[in-house]
Amino acid sequence: MEINFMIVAIVSVLLGGVATYIILKLGFKSKSTKIVVDAQAEAEIIKKDKILQAKEKFLQLKSEHEKLINERNNKVAVSENRLKQREVTISQKIEDASRKNSEVEAIRDNLNSQIELVDKKSEELNKMHKQQVEQLESISGLSVDDAKGQLMESLKAEAKTEAMSSINDIMDEAKLTASKEAKRIVIQTIQRVASEHSVENSVTVFHIDNDDIKGRIIGREGRNIRALEAATGVEIIVDDTPEAIILSAFDPVRREIARLALHQLVTDGRIHPARIEEVVAKTQKMVEEEIIETGKRTAIDLGIHGLHPELIRLIGKMKYRSSYGQNLLQHSREVANLAATMASELGLNPRVAKRAGLLHDIGKVPDDEPELPHAILGMKLAERYKEKPDICNAIGAHHDEVEMTTLISPIIQVCDAISGARPGARREVVESYIKRLKDLEELALSYPGVLKTYAIQAGRELRVIVGSEKVTDTDAETLSYDISKKIQDEMTYPGQIKITVIRETRAINYAK
Repeated sequence: MEINFMIVAIVSVLLGGVATYIILKLGFKSKSTKIVVDAQAEAEIIKKDKILQAKEKFLQLKSEHEKLINERNNKVAVSENRLKQREVTISQKIEDASRKNSEVEAIRDNLNSQIELVDKKSEELNKMHKQQVEQLESISGLSVDDAKGQLMESLKAEAKTEAMSSINDIMDEAKLTASKEAKRIVIQTIQRVASEHSVENSVTVFHIDNDDIKGRIIGREGRNIRALEAATGVEIIVDDTPEAIILSAFDPVRREIARLALHQLVTDGRIHPARIEEVVAKTQKMVEEEIIETGKRTAIDLGIHGLHPELIRLIGKMKYRSSYGQNLLQHSREVANLAATMASELGLNPRVAKRAGLLHDIGKVPDDEPELPHAILGMKLAERYKEKPDICNAIGAHHDEVEMTTLISPIIQVCDAISGARPGARREVVESYIKRLKDLEELALSYPGVLKTYAIQAGRELRVIVGSEKVTDTDAETLSYDISKKIQDEMTYPGQIKITVIRETRAINYAK
């Protein structure tokens, strides 16, 4: 029974599953059919929409295409119009060109006929010119080449005269315009700086109260005066000059030592060889200290710092040295101030200029006396004591012994000349002064046509008298220029020299 029951149950389950499958399949089929129908309907709708969109796009493209075709047609029409206008223009130009060609042909024919006429007239003119030249040659007695030579010579002379006149005008204009500011600077600089001058000599006069002291200075058998001369290196002249003893030596420092020592001995009253040596030694030390103190004070007064002690000592020695009657220290201070002022006016460094101006003559006061120009010696001293190259060059070049390499160098040279050449600054040795005047006159006499020469105004003007039959007015200008250049190149002189050429014609007759 249980087995049958189980069989019945299994069969019932299978039948139920089959029935359930059939029912489900029928329901799914009806649902699928509905989905397919719905999808077809939706597809139709989408298809119609796409067809409409495609038609709209086609219409839009068609309109754009028609618009593009119309634009191209318009452009083609415009181009056709332009081409037609160009054709018309070209045809007109062709007509104008053909007309001009015909005119040119006519003008060419006219020119050819005129050229033939000109050629004929030229031949006739050449014949006439040749005849006239032959007539002129026969009348003047000169050939064509000779006449050309004379003409060229006259033209050369005329051109030279005009060139010299132009040169003089240009030089005068340049001097007036270019030197105007320089003159202002120099004048203002000179006005700001002034220096006294002293008399240059090799003797010092020592004044005494009475002539009895002369005997004490001479001493027994001259031992005091010999001791004094041996200690100081100065020649002591005791003669009949009342109340005066002369100290003679070329070294101003030794003369000063002898003067001070003699003054101390006379004041003290004890004069004997041992005392003389002691006083001279003390005086030498005192003068040396005074020299160093003078150098320091000078550097401080001018605001110059960092100088080597030996350079300071040399600056102090300048106090006892004079050049052409001008105290060397005062001259150096004057050049330093002039150079600083001028450098400031020109936009350069005034401190460097002042330093170079103070040191420019240190070669005149060396401890030894080498055979060198003082400018070269001063440059070597400055180099030895570590001065800057531009200062060394300014010292060495202020008399043109070396080439100038900086802008300070010509300033020092100019200021040295200003300080030495200003009125009252120096007294020149008579022999050298006379020699310079003779050299000036002989230099001018060496030129042809010069009859007499006179150096006047202390050698600052040279008057040259020429023969009127040998030197023309134009030649006088050239001669004046040539002499000035030769003096400038060959001679050394303070300031400037004016060259005046005088040419005169005299007619003399006698009434009898």
